[in-house]
Amino acid sequence: MIAVAQTMHFANALSLQSGASLSDYHLAYETYGSLNADKSNAVLICHALNASHHVAGIYEGQDKSEGWWDNMIGPGKSVDTNHFFVIGVNNLGSCFGSTGPMHIHPDTGNVYGADFPVVTVEDWVNAQALLLDELGIHQLAAVMGGSLGGMQALSWTLQHPDRVRHAVVVASAPNLTAENIAFNEVARRAIVTDPDFHGGHFYAQGVIPKRGLRIARMVGHITYLSDDVMNEKFGRQLREAVVGSDMGYRYSTQDVEFQIESYLRYQGDKFSEYFDANTYLLITRALDYFDPARLFGGDLSKAFATIRAKFLLVSFTTDWRFSPARSREMVRALLDNQRDVSYAEIDAPHGHDAFLLDDPRYMQVVRSYFERIAHEAPVQGEKA
Repeated sequence: MIAVAQTMHFANALSLQSGASLSDYHLAYETYGSLNADKSNAVLICHALNASHHVAGIYEGQDKSEGWWDNMIGPGKSVDTNHFFVIGVNNLGSCFGSTGPMHIHPDTGNVYGADFPVVTVEDWVNAQALLLDELGIHQLAAVMGGSLGGMQALSWTLQHPDRVRHAVVVASAPNLTAENIAFNEVARRAIVTDPDFHGGHFYAQGVIPKRGLRIARMVGHITYLSDDVMNEKFGRQLREAVVGSDMGYRYSTQDVEFQIESYLRYQGDKFSEYFDANTYLLITRALDYFDPARLFGGDLSKAFATIRAKFLLVSFTTDWRFSPARSREMVRALLDNQRDVSYAEIDAPHGHDAFLLDDPRYMQVVRSYFERIAHEAPVQGEKA
């Protein structure tokens, strides 16, 4: 399946939750499959922290350019583009095509940098809704996402309850735990204390805070993997034979000796070459801020009272960053409101990253759910 990146421009200002606004912005997006005559088969895919609108397919003439969820979405796959018109949108503030800190501020002529306004999950959802308006799509057959993308899918059902028939929320949570916020803060501090950060205006200095980005990615990556996977993949293996010690160690505090150290440094180096530091700060803050129950005294059941969509929630047993307990919280709150809910807890060893991988049970759960959607006619009286 060939993917084609597209861009849509918005001249009118988007009001943000912070009280600021963003005008003259653009959103990068891709679509796969065909929109049917009554426009009732659209599926919106929401991306996580370091992903983008390139959800599926490959770019013509480019090897190894598969979309980040290409194993899930495409002809004959779990989300079958023979039946569904799938849309991937790059969030505002990202560094993969939509307006973000690396772009020019229309009022000043300078790069936004640290002056890019704070954005939230709710802001992203509102921007996505405006793009769907331009595409003439008034109601989604489904909205789907994993991790931070799952938070957006949930937020869609709260902000625009009449525009979503189904929500598929994978490896996600209704808010972050204090531990998760702490991990995000450590990563942010690594970036902002990098001497090359320059208060977020490093573009003008011709430098990139790569040291901070490397550490941020290393911290994050540890949380995406399970202890079982790290032990199985790396254990206590040394990177290479060490000469001069019966124990096999150099006894150095700085050399890379263990395979896990080498792996993390590789991931950090790679990340620092393509991801923007200000984007990392923006997106992790959006994660921290998301909490639909906050205005209801922490009562998730009350927060979910306006939801009309049907739900599929999926969690993974070894995901300790977005644990199954968090998905079960959402299941209980939906059931308290007598919503239609399906829940699958997959016994998988891969940790949080399992939502991106090819576990056959996981893929079949999603396939079965979307087959159900494909054979379900919109409720009479709903917009389509």
